[in-house]
Amino acid sequence: MHVAGRIEDYALIGDMQTAALVCRDGTVDWLCLPRFDSPAVFAGLLGTEEHGFWRMGPAYGPGAGPRPADRRRYRGDSLVLESEWDTPRGTVRVIDFMPPRDGAPQVIRIVEGVSGRVPMRSELRMRFAYGWVVPWVHKREGRTVAVAGPDSVWLDTEAETYGKDLTTYSDFTVSPGDRIAFTISWQPSHHQPPALAEPEAALEATEEFWREWVEHCTYHGPYRDAVVRSLITLKALTYAPTGGIVAAPTTSLPECIGGVRNWDYRFTWLRDAAITLSSLLRTGYREEARAWREWLLRAVAGDPDNLQIMYGIAGERELGENELNWLPGYENSSPVRVGNGAAGQLQLDVYGEVTEALHLAHMTGLARNDYASLLQIKLIQWVEKHWDQPDEGIWEVRGPRRHFVHSKVMTWVAVDRTVKLIESGDVDGPLERWKDLRETIHRDVCEKGYDKERNTFTQSYGSQELDASLLLIPQMGFLPPDDKRVIGTIEAIQRELSTEDGFILRYPTSGEDDLGVDGLEGEEGAFLACSFWLADDLAMIGRVEEARKLFEKLLSLRNDLGLLAEEWDPRLKRQVGNFPQAFSHVPLIDTALRLTASGAYGG
Repeated sequence: MHVAGRIEDYALIGDMQTAALVCRDGTVDWLCLPRFDSPAVFAGLLGTEEHGFWRMGPAYGPGAGPRPADRRRYRGDSLVLESEWDTPRGTVRVIDFMPPRDGAPQVIRIVEGVSGRVPMRSELRMRFAYGWVVPWVHKREGRTVAVAGPDSVWLDTEAETYGKDLTTYSDFTVSPGDRIAFTISWQPSHHQPPALAEPEAALEATEEFWREWVEHCTYHGPYRDAVVRSLITLKALTYAPTGGIVAAPTTSLPECIGGVRNWDYRFTWLRDAAITLSSLLRTGYREEARAWREWLLRAVAGDPDNLQIMYGIAGERELGENELNWLPGYENSSPVRVGNGAAGQLQLDVYGEVTEALHLAHMTGLARNDYASLLQIKLIQWVEKHWDQPDEGIWEVRGPRRHFVHSKVMTWVAVDRTVKLIESGDVDGPLERWKDLRETIHRDVCEKGYDKERNTFTQSYGSQELDASLLLIPQMGFLPPDDKRVIGTIEAIQRELSTEDGFILRYPTSGEDDLGVDGLEGEEGAFLACSFWLADDLAMIGRVEEARKLFEKLLSLRNDLGLLAEEWDPRLKRQVGNFPQAFSHVPLIDTALRLTASGAYGG
């Protein structure tokens, strides 16, 4: 009997349109087809075996269960996973990957004998609509096909298969040199069957794709392996047909085990996508930047007055939130949610992040796009009218709107970068008026968002609380790193938002009432991005050795494959939140670049 592993027990494979999570014991517990945001075919991650899985590993007897692989790794700088088991009868290897798509989406699993003769078993239980629908499974022209409504999934293998207990099994034995492949392919059920897979050719093409992509990386500093693995992960979270970037490929992995802070991250947040774009640009990936800029222009569609903080991966606006009450949730963390109600929130900081990304693209020589410049002007025209409103802020609080300091700082960033664009001569705009606006916002933040007695900026105007997003003040250029208010804020956050092991919470989750500032019950873990931001700030204020130690401590939280979830639970000592998380891997890259530039590694 398989139960979902710890979040860090999972590996990611993907084809830049969707992704699967593979557990250490060889079980695919999560796969949405055909897109990241499609209903899952395997939803065992958020429920039980009854909700769908695909296990591949050494056979086990009655009363036993699947056991973790003895070793696993990605093949070089790729998204091809290898897992190896040592058994009393020999050693076996399973190679898992998803070819970059040219037709039907596929998951390919190649079983390779290494030594001895190892009995193997494949168990495939498909459940459509997030584990809700049992498909009709039958043979067609020698192939196994599962059909339910608009979906069909086809299984191709040379091994013999049989059905039992609404599950498709295959029992076989491998010897040294044997390679037996299994492929599942998705196809609309009303279409002709997908083409037969060519697993070995697909493996070679997949490895070549990643090898060529990684060659474009311009970073060659310390911890390059960690940086490259993070870049590969970000690339895997990109929806290739449109350039949209998902925050994570999962939904409802809890921020607190057993709690209610469970959200669907399979969408494109403008904030997350913008910072992802920045990291890709800084490491040499211009094509992804160009594709994201085109996605942005299509999604916004010339209407910044109706800008959303997030969209579907093709630019969809309707992301209604629902709960799937038949799924018990990861380790009984309910509810399981699909869609995201935060899409309708006002988050003023998004205007700053988008403008900063467009500015960076311009500064790094990305081919000029006149409409992108026009969009930037339109965004600032909107900011000019609304910057002084309260909002829900970067953390998407579900409590009352507030005048969040980080939100105001990012509206300053939006105006500042646009002033610089006008000064460069590339676009026309009311330069002096917007210079005045920039100064007005700056003065407002410094007067209303700063606590003189404690020498720290605060979470919102009039608040006593702190917020880790304040760490971005020097990084955005709002104030210089050596400003006493910046140093005071960094030290206050270290004092008041640090966990016992030195990682940083986003903000206090309890407040004047039981729900606190975010309107939600319960606690959460240390938000990993915030801890990377602290390392950045420490380097900026000259505490480079302290920054380096914190960065290396953060790197130690990655799983054995170099992947990070959204948060770290300091009490349980495990990863929590959706996985893998772009908002964790982006600051890892940025901090590595900053520490290298600071001389933290002696060169």
